[in-house]
Order: sequence, then C-alpha cells, then structure tokens
Amino acid sequence: MHNVRPLPQYLISRYHGWKATAYAENSAWYRRLADDGQRPRAMVISCCDSRVHVTSIFGADSGEFFIHRNIANLVPPHAPDGQQHGTSAAVEYAVEALRVAHLIVVGHTNCGGVAGCHAMCSGNAPELEEKSSFVGRWMDILRPGYERVSALPEGEQIRALEREAVMISIENLMTFPFVKSAVESEELSLHGLVHDIREGTLWQAEDGGKRWIAL
Repeated sequence: MHNVRPLPQYLISRYHGWKATAYAENSAWYRRLADDGQRPRAMVISCCDSRVHVTSIFGADSGEFFIHRNIANLVPPHAPDGQQHGTSAAVEYAVEALRVAHLIVVGHTNCGGVAGCHAMCSGNAPELEEKSSFVGRWMDILRPGYERVSALPEGEQIRALEREAVMISIENLMTFPFVKSAVESEELSLHGLVHDIREGTLWQAEDGGKRWIAL
C-alpha cells in the first residue's frame, strides 16, 4: 500500500511562482551552488515552530546558513553510543565538514516545547513522563534548566526557561570535543539568541546568559 500523495495544489502553485521569479532571476547563483557545493559561514539551530523564520529575520540567501531545526532548539550532550542522533550529526557535519565560523542557537518566546517541559517538570503533564513520549524524552534535555528557574516567581519561569533552552544547548555543545577544540582555537564562535515573536526583537545572551541584550 502506497501512502505518498500529490502535493496540495496551493503548494504546487507557489512552487511554480518561485521557479518563474526568484529562481529565474538568480539561476546562475543556484547553478553555482549546485556545482561548487555549499560554503555557509554559520550554522543556526532553531525551533521547528512555524513562526520562527530565521532566513527572513537575517535576510539570508540560499547557501548562507546551514540550518537545523528541532523541538525547542535543543542540543543534547555529546553521547557517542552508536545510536542515531540527528542533532548531533548536524552539528558534527557543520563543524567538521563545513567548517562554519559561527554556531547560533535561536530560541523564541511562546515556545510550546518549553511550556511542555515546564508542565512536565512541575508535575502537570503526566503524558510527557511516559517512556513512549518522544517529546517528553527530548525535553528531558532541558530538565537542568527547569531546576535553575524553579525558584523564580511562577510568572517569570517560562520566559526564563526559554532562555535556558538556549544556554543549556550552548553548554551541551561544549561537551562535543570537536566543538570545544574549534572554540578554543577561535575557529568557531557560539552565540545565543531569543526571538520575541510578538515584538520582533532579538535578545542576545551575554556573560554566559546572565544578561540578555536587545539587538
């Protein structure tokens, strides 16, 4: 039994529009990307959330960013256990093969994954505690962040945890030997941002996440 169906017509129409305009006007550039390969200067790790559009925020062209998206923009600790690790594989490829100069973790406000982690860790989402919950087990990465913010007033915890999702990821990145080596040799720099969806603001982590500055 085959489960693959044709694309919805509205997506096909949008594709034809892109091919006739953006592609046609820049076809030489696309051919160069195909023939010469990608040489992005930066990797971006961002959330799957459809409201986070990193290429639009930075006005990026094709070939400029190596982008990996997952639930709540999390990076797990280095764990070379022979299992399948999509995020770790993307980081390895960006740093070891592409030799990116910058690795940017972009979190965002109103993150459903972060809210789910907060509910799970505070005992209000038993379904996420189930071993069968892929989201719950993924959000276990952020449990140390919850411990850091749990003493804050309840109204401030979610916002703080959104920032912790960025900082935990950066801390975990430094557990990868090839990332640590590249950072220490100043071949790679790590950056932490939180995008405020409502206001359109980018907040940048400074002093190890102790301060967040609006850009």
